[in-house]
Amino acid sequence: MRALFLIDGEHYPPVVLDAMESIAGSTELTPVAAAFLGGTEKLKEGTDYGVPLVHGGDPVSAVGNALREHPGVEVVVDLSDEPVVGYRERMRIASLVLAAGARYKGSDFELSAPTLRRVSTKPSLAVIGTGKRVGKTAISGYLARLLSVSGFDPCVVSMGRGGPAEPEVIEGHKMSVGSDFLLEALGKGAHAASDCYETAALSRVVTVGCRRCGGGLSGEPFVSNVLEGAEVANGLDTHLTLFDGSGAAMPPVEVEGRVLVAGAHQDPEYVAGYLGAYRLLVSDLLLLTMSEEPMADAGRVRAIVETVGEVRPDLPVVPTVFRPRPVGEVRGLRVAYVSTAPAAVLPKLAGHLEERYGCEVVVSSGNLSDRRALARDLESARALPFDAYLTEIKAAAVDVVTRRGAGEGRPVLYCDNDPLPLNGNGAALDGALLSLAREAIARFDAGGAREDVDARSGV
Repeated sequence: MRALFLIDGEHYPPVVLDAMESIAGSTELTPVAAAFLGGTEKLKEGTDYGVPLVHGGDPVSAVGNALREHPGVEVVVDLSDEPVVGYRERMRIASLVLAAGARYKGSDFELSAPTLRRVSTKPSLAVIGTGKRVGKTAISGYLARLLSVSGFDPCVVSMGRGGPAEPEVIEGHKMSVGSDFLLEALGKGAHAASDCYETAALSRVVTVGCRRCGGGLSGEPFVSNVLEGAEVANGLDTHLTLFDGSGAAMPPVEVEGRVLVAGAHQDPEYVAGYLGAYRLLVSDLLLLTMSEEPMADAGRVRAIVETVGEVRPDLPVVPTVFRPRPVGEVRGLRVAYVSTAPAAVLPKLAGHLEERYGCEVVVSSGNLSDRRALARDLESARALPFDAYLTEIKAAAVDVVTRRGAGEGRPVLYCDNDPLPLNGNGAALDGALLSLAREAIARFDAGGAREDVDARSGV
């Protein structure tokens, strides 16, 4: 295996040379270069390390330079130590290494990128996230609708924590996926608020439901049936496959383009530090959701954009906000609005529903993901004068809200969350997404090969 060694001047050069020879001899590695990360205490001028020595302005850039100058490295062996590199620097280095397709090995750790298999026989995109509740599935649904109305004929392969044991096809483009359908799915033992049902119901596209359990630091699920789901999607009469991630876990498939979704309420270091940097390096577009107060002020949004730029200066970043969009007609109705949104945001969302869609929001709850608190909210609202429930398809939307509506004889209507660019230029957002889809098709037609990560990330 072609190996790049990371060394520093805080170690006595003969010690470093002996360590490199020992490791290479016992593991059958072939040293091709060494990246000098810094340190001068024990450095000797003119020391020959037996391989080309690559420098940089700091430890991270030294590794980036070495990976660029010596393509095809399969493993990076870290013989450095603090004070030259610390925890933060090592995670940035790890992100560079993983994005270049290599393993990163230290004395007591080893990190690798997710194993991405080329199983899709159609052009494909993926939507991945930096964690739960950043709006990733809403972005996937929005992109699916945009692709559908623009003639790309998509299929969505959803990967959720509550997905089916066997990949399930839901023909959202052919059927009315409403409360009766979701209650029937619930009665069969399905998690009827899973992402696959949400996407089918709200985006009206054919969806393949899959499951996953666990998620590694770089995003690989511990267990999933997404590969089987991809094979199912291959056999459907569609022309582009959109893979929807789950939380911070990535679909384990090779794709021609990725959209990364992060929340502006997250710590900037969480988005661009740790192995969030890896996700930035392998993505083509970043949508920064919840980019408004009280979730995030302008300073926080700016800080995240600047931090992202330090890792990936060429990555387009679009700050966005979410606004609810009812799937059915709600004009003139008095509704109880149920969401996963924080309580501080609910008045703004309710105001949007009233102004844009002409309904009256009698009461709101943001406890859709907390069944006990939700039950209390709904019980308190029972006596209020409202005509229907309006809920996102998340968490307890089916087993609690939809069931309660059926029991009370009140209709249950569903709503999605549409991303709106912070600057109001929706055409630019749609244009960026459609451009990525067209690029994915071009890459696929050229042999299924994406641009080299080196060229895109500056590694």
